[in-house]
Amino acid sequence: MAKLGFLGLGIMGYPMARNLLNKGHEVAVWSFTASKMEALRTEAGALPCATPREVAAAAEVVFLCVGDTAMAETVILGKDGLVEGAAPGCIIVDTSTVAPSASVAIAEALAARGIHFLGAPVTGSKPGAEGGTLTFMVGGEREVYERAKPYMEAMGANFYYCGGHGAGLHAKLTQNLILSNLLQAFNEGMILCSKAGVDPELMLDILNNSAARSGLVSFKAPYVFARNFETNFSIKWMHKDVGLMLQSGDEQGVPLPLTALTQQMLKVAIAEGYGDEDICASIKVLERIAGVQVKKSEKL
Repeated sequence: MAKLGFLGLGIMGYPMARNLLNKGHEVAVWSFTASKMEALRTEAGALPCATPREVAAAAEVVFLCVGDTAMAETVILGKDGLVEGAAPGCIIVDTSTVAPSASVAIAEALAARGIHFLGAPVTGSKPGAEGGTLTFMVGGEREVYERAKPYMEAMGANFYYCGGHGAGLHAKLTQNLILSNLLQAFNEGMILCSKAGVDPELMLDILNNSAARSGLVSFKAPYVFARNFETNFSIKWMHKDVGLMLQSGDEQGVPLPLTALTQQMLKVAIAEGYGDEDICASIKVLERIAGVQVKKSEKL
């Protein structure tokens, strides 16, 4: 069994770290919230640390899952960050969704100290993190990826090596670009049919048996119909990811007109107080405007 580290114990990070512990690994952990470290120590035997630096000093491979680019830069390269505690040859795997250009810069800074780095964002939301079925999209040196993969297998079921530094993040942002725009299309279409008097459950059945079938729609629609907006992946984090897509588009000279509109709709949802709810709660904005609610039929 290996000596590992994990930073960030949120909706995704907590069950990911727990899965590493359940495989018998020794896992040093750090979180902004001390109570989460203590909970994981009690539940699965994690080793709480005072700083990211302390985690790195105790681990051969360190994973992190934090909220945004600034957080990743701080816990990796900042004061008492991983870079200050990691020995040469240590592998740092960032599973967060951050700016690809920033990830490349982090990799270069760590390489100058003899520390290996992978940008390996994940998808699968809370159920995937809890069930150990996440999908990893990896960028970095292939040899380093092969060394870290056995530990990723405790947390995921699908693994894609996408290329050099930043490539995994470009893949993740592409996936979320399509997902977020599909969600906006779902919101508009379901509200339109509901306003016209078409049963949304009937409409879902039609979609599931047509060329418009979507795994996202099939999964999220029942939650909307039941008015269950418990967070698997929050609106505020999708809004953050859409901002990264637009930044990447600017850097590469690629126009993203639909994505820009989706960003604005997510921004409205946050302004109306839904930022911490699941992404499917974004439908509430158009529901209010249209004066209709997409929900399960009350007919017997």
